[in-house]
Amino acid sequence: MSAHAILSPSGASRWLTCTPSARLEQQFPNSSSAAAAEGTLAHALGELMILHKHVGLGNYAERLAEIQAHELYNEDMHSHIEDYSDFVMEQYNTAKGHTKDAVLLLEQKLDLTAFIPEGFGTGDVVIIADHTLDFTDLKYGKGVPVSAQENKQMMLYALGALHEFGYMYDIRKVRMTIYQPRLDSISTYELTVEELMDWAHNELKPKAQLAFAGEGEYAPGDACRFCRAKAVCRAHADYNLQLAKYDFMDPQLLSDDEIADILTRADNFTKWLSAVSEHALAEAVNNGKRWPGYKLVEGRSNRAYTDTDAILNVLTTKAGFDASKVTEPLKLLPITKLEKAISKAAFEKHVNQFVVKPPGKPALVPASDKRPEYNSTEGAALDFASALNEELL
Repeated sequence: MSAHAILSPSGASRWLTCTPSARLEQQFPNSSSAAAAEGTLAHALGELMILHKHVGLGNYAERLAEIQAHELYNEDMHSHIEDYSDFVMEQYNTAKGHTKDAVLLLEQKLDLTAFIPEGFGTGDVVIIADHTLDFTDLKYGKGVPVSAQENKQMMLYALGALHEFGYMYDIRKVRMTIYQPRLDSISTYELTVEELMDWAHNELKPKAQLAFAGEGEYAPGDACRFCRAKAVCRAHADYNLQLAKYDFMDPQLLSDDEIADILTRADNFTKWLSAVSEHALAEAVNNGKRWPGYKLVEGRSNRAYTDTDAILNVLTTKAGFDASKVTEPLKLLPITKLEKAISKAAFEKHVNQFVVKPPGKPALVPASDKRPEYNSTEGAALDFASALNEELL
């Protein structure tokens, strides 16, 4: 098996929607990031904690120290993963309550070739018991909540586990949980084995064959977000450039449907422009690519101190300036930085009582967004009441 599956479970929602994208993005390398490295470390810590709570490890302290020595480790990570490991053990103990020989598997390698060509993946936590197959997937990122509802990655993992272990237990349903500690989000979805297998045979397998062959229709849109080919994909460009049609319309008011169409494409359009710019810059810097009408120059930069202690010493002892004139007064860190500096637990204990979270400003989002709809009438009434109170005061 190759290091990365062509039809990777993590990209399933994309290649099931846009089947040719699986082969198309093979032309572009996988890029790593600090966030990915942080996620890898969090997974290693989670596996260690769960394993220790499950069977006990004689070298736990030593292995924990190795993780703690990593530059990306911090107390917040420890606290988040401690909660995650407790959650997993609670799930496992519940399973043992009705199935004495329930099995807990960590970082389980899953063979998916019965359903997708050359398919494989790794399940963070798999709990196998009579009647129920439990999956828990840790996502340590703090971007946006990921829903377990019909999550294609999790459904693929469930198929792999059923194929490998289903004969050992009377499994009737699958429960999938996505645990995102930094967003305080736990999303769970259940479906029957019959529903899962129906999806596998009627949707997954036919589309996987198309995707593996690089065939099918391009389907630009939300699926493009994490595609490595999005910056240079012709279908993606054509989709975004459809906004140009509004330049050639009669200079009258746009209809509601036209505005809705623009809103649908706007977010994808701005991200596409950024992706194209980043691609062009990377090619110019790394490969000497020359783009017609453009040149590579040194960007603007700001002056920076090399030794603040030395400067302060010179100004106050030799130049005779008072320290209050050349330094800023003591200032409390912003909320996010303060929470990171002192740990989430300390923040909640000492600071939380002095923190308020005002209502967010109204935002126009697709109807599929999970947040409840904003009541503009109530919001206007509250704004009016607030303004009236200020006038009376």
